Amino acid sequence: MASSESADGLRVIIGAGEQRWEGWIPTHREELDLTDSGTWAAWFGARRADALLCEHVFEHLTEDEGRLAAKTCFDYLKPGGFLRLAVPDANFPDADYQNMVKPGGPGPADHPAADHKLVYDHRRLARVLESAGFVVDLLEYCDEAGRFHYRQWDPAAGPIYRSLMLDHRNRGGRLGFVSLIVDAVKPG
Repeated sequence: MASSESADGLRVIIGAGEQRWEGWIPTHREELDLTDSGTWAAWFGARRADALLCEHVFEHLTEDEGRLAAKTCFDYLKPGGFLRLAVPDANFPDADYQNMVKPGGPGPADHPAADHKLVYDHRRLARVLESAGFVVDLLEYCDEAGRFHYRQWDPAAGPIYRSLMLDHRNRGGRLGFVSLIVDAVKPG
């Protein structure tokens, strides 16, 4: 259970791995399992989050599990709260990237993508999140023609490392690694 809340309210990282951001409480699957709402009830109790951050986790779920996960996130957010979500982008036109993030990964069983179930494009991800009641705001994504779209967003409100602004691979005018990034807002 979280020990404290920041001045910005209760802000929780889902599936944090080694990721740490100031003002955010990191959690792991054992604490908050996106496919087991019972873990959420035990961890949150009567509390609700102001913001959830989930970077490169939903691709490890089937689409049905993603719908369940979206509903769980929706239920544990305060009205007006948001889920900032990043996943690999199915429309990024780079063959090496697509091979690396594809379902099953590029080969070795210990590769981080070995248990990827799907790769979202912006339309599919929006449908999954909207099915839970969220209003979806696209922040970074590639369209069907592979063109990268970016809308200014504040990393202080929810940092995503694998993003245009923060990822070291995106320097010198070159996109080396992108994510499909959205804010999914629970209506107030």
